[in-house]
Amino acid sequence: MSTLILTGQTSAREDAMRLHRAFKGFGCDTSVVIEILAHRDARQRAEIQREYYAMQKEDILKRLESELTGDLEMAVLLWMHDPATRDAMIIKTALGNDLKCATEVICSRTPSQIQTIKQIYVSKTGIQLEYDIERRTSGDHKKLLLAYVSPPFDENPLVNKQMAESDANALYRAGEKRFGTDEKTFIRIFSERSRAHLAEVANLYNKHGSSLQKAVKKETSGLFEFALLTILQCAQNPGKYFAKLLHRAMKGIGTDEKTLTRIIVTRTEIDMQYIKADYMKKYKKPLYDAVQSETSGNYRTFLLELLGRRV
Repeated sequence: MSTLILTGQTSAREDAMRLHRAFKGFGCDTSVVIEILAHRDARQRAEIQREYYAMQKEDILKRLESELTGDLEMAVLLWMHDPATRDAMIIKTALGNDLKCATEVICSRTPSQIQTIKQIYVSKTGIQLEYDIERRTSGDHKKLLLAYVSPPFDENPLVNKQMAESDANALYRAGEKRFGTDEKTFIRIFSERSRAHLAEVANLYNKHGSSLQKAVKKETSGLFEFALLTILQCAQNPGKYFAKLLHRAMKGIGTDEKTLTRIIVTRTEIDMQYIKADYMKKYKKPLYDAVQSETSGNYRTFLLELLGRRV
């Protein structure tokens, strides 16, 4: 992503002034909004929000909400937040009306990201994330999510191969080797192991004649299956995982703008370069071109500015 570097408060103030001028009069000069905001990082966007309020005594988020419409409004308002606050807001809304979305966001984040999200979640809502998960989800899906967002957290990049082999065997015994499924074992290993460890478990699982991904699909179902697969695929290759979700959002007749927006906006400052590379590798087409052909207007312009150069 091409980023314009701001220096000091003066630049943020100038941006705030330009945005105010863009809002004035009949209609909004959307090109100015896109030109400025799509090229500011999270810290710079926060500075703009503070400067705008200091000058206008008005929340710029509310002003953007009143000036913009449709998919562009959704994308810009999401973008204005820092990554952890954005994730907390998405999860809060999705736990009420889109459990698959909530599951995707929770299970694709690292333990340290989850810790920050939890802190912001309670500061913004006054409610613990675990409490909302407890009352909005059910069954093994609920047990997995609660385990995943709670200690112990493991982010050790070093893998104990003997322990990984033991886990691979345990998962085989808990699933394909027996009649019925021991869900507790799947929940324990998928929620307590580091990404590096789980990726090695998946690699060692192949000796049983099947992939761990296929075993999860065979042994589980519904949101529980989706959560396990999200954790597993993000452990193996998060770029590939999000590339698949983006492709699915644009595949066939019509575009799933909600998913498209969420992934581009939430991953731009995290790992978009890897997602673009994996998209190109798997689908033989730049993500930039796919988005350009599946969107239109100012919404398209904004997403393409976030995506930046083609792979």
